[in-house]
Amino acid sequence: MHPGVRGLVCAALLALPIAAAPAWAQRALTIGAQTPPSALDPHYHNTQNNNQVARMVFEPLFELDTKAQFQPRLARSMRPVDDLTWEVKLNTAARFHDGTPFEAEDVAFTFARVPTVPNSPALFTPQVRSIASIEVVDPETILLRTREPNPLMRYDMSGPVILSRTIHGPNPQTADFNSGRLMLGTGPYRFVSWQQGERLELASNAAWHGGPVEPWDRVLYRFIPQPGARTAALLAGEVDLIDYVPVQDVPRLEKDRRFALFQIDSITFVYLAPDAMRETSPFVTDRQGKPLPANPLADRRVRQALSLAIPRQQIAERLYSGLASPADQFAAPVAEHRLEGLGPLPHDPARARALLAEAGFGQGFRLTLHGPNGFFPSDDNLLQAIAQGFSRIGIEAQVQTLPPANLFTRATNRDFSLFMTYFSSYLSLNPLRQVVMTRDAERGHGPFNRQRYSNPEVDHPLAAALTTMDEAKRKALTQQASRALLEDMGVIPVINLRNVWAGRRDRVVYEPSPPNHTEPRLARPPG
Repeated sequence: MHPGVRGLVCAALLALPIAAAPAWAQRALTIGAQTPPSALDPHYHNTQNNNQVARMVFEPLFELDTKAQFQPRLARSMRPVDDLTWEVKLNTAARFHDGTPFEAEDVAFTFARVPTVPNSPALFTPQVRSIASIEVVDPETILLRTREPNPLMRYDMSGPVILSRTIHGPNPQTADFNSGRLMLGTGPYRFVSWQQGERLELASNAAWHGGPVEPWDRVLYRFIPQPGARTAALLAGEVDLIDYVPVQDVPRLEKDRRFALFQIDSITFVYLAPDAMRETSPFVTDRQGKPLPANPLADRRVRQALSLAIPRQQIAERLYSGLASPADQFAAPVAEHRLEGLGPLPHDPARARALLAEAGFGQGFRLTLHGPNGFFPSDDNLLQAIAQGFSRIGIEAQVQTLPPANLFTRATNRDFSLFMTYFSSYLSLNPLRQVVMTRDAERGHGPFNRQRYSNPEVDHPLAAALTTMDEAKRKALTQQASRALLEDMGVIPVINLRNVWAGRRDRVVYEPSPPNHTEPRLARPPG
């Protein structure tokens, strides 16, 4: 796809020195972003880089702000009528970008589409899984009736963005969003142009119902996966703001008064997903490269050994210069209902070697570790550090990095033995249901469970927690599932990330986002 002439002209003007730019360019923002969306279809891939773009053009019913508070968008309010019924008051002042009114029937149309998007690496199905029916009471009121109690309903309603049954119906295709034809939402920005993998241009929606109008007339995302190139673009004045500031560039930017850093502890945690459920695994062999008769990753002791081999504290201090912390569990440090009182997961190579021997792999084996390149800061270096830790316990580990879109497509196809990724959530229950609960497409469980992990000791308390409205009981059940997962090392937590942006002091002030969203709504001109 090629950007429109208008988008190219805007990009060219934005690249001019400030002194030479016309007056309107002072209200333009150019963002150097690391990861491009894999598609513009807002329901195609539930991942941070896709969602941050989708929510400029489209809107959910509610949205979580940077303080984890629910803010109304296409809904004004929501309340439980009983354990199986939620009343939602809608914002009927909202209009789609072509003037089409937002209507109650659009919610039902959207939620029916969510589980059906073809070829999706990860759907939003968990957010609509419990809804049995949607009743339109009047133009401003709908009742969401659930099959079972859903304590996460308000959180779920901040997930999928709403389409119009009039504009997008009856069967919208991902290609029609990618072409721009269906990029009509109710959000604060209008779609202008997209060049896949390179740039996206948006324009302020002067008629946005959420007012006041955004301070930026034009927003240009330039997608720059290479960390050094992103910093160079900022230093050269080609962009106003960059995300995922490379760790090694933070000290230099801190000392340069032309730039400001914006930092916050994130809700993002990095983990490894082992292929624990198959008898054989594609990237595990003996030390001579021959197939093994049994998959070592299916043995809990081997997974525990892998965890013990990772020098998390050293990684956080040396590789990330303190811009990360060692993980203690499969949840963000601020996540609701996380396990309490845990220290960082231990680093004990001697114990790891003993566990390998106990499991019958005292001679070690070969393993390929897959992961992204350009998905979060120093991700490729982190993979190398983990591999070095494995080598110290007798596992010959080699690393293969892939572009994020390719990685997740292949991971969904179960192509890997062990791969690295991350998850972001203010809750402990949400990543558990999305990543490690036994995969069930009909109920929406485990859409990110790419290795098909399945553990009844995790599933049973999770299933109960997902239908328990009493918070104290839900917390106990969530922690029971978390503890079972940690003991089994069904996934291997690695580090928690700190989010860092850098911007030109004369151009932008940024409100840092715990989920690591890079959005023009969080940016404003200085002064």
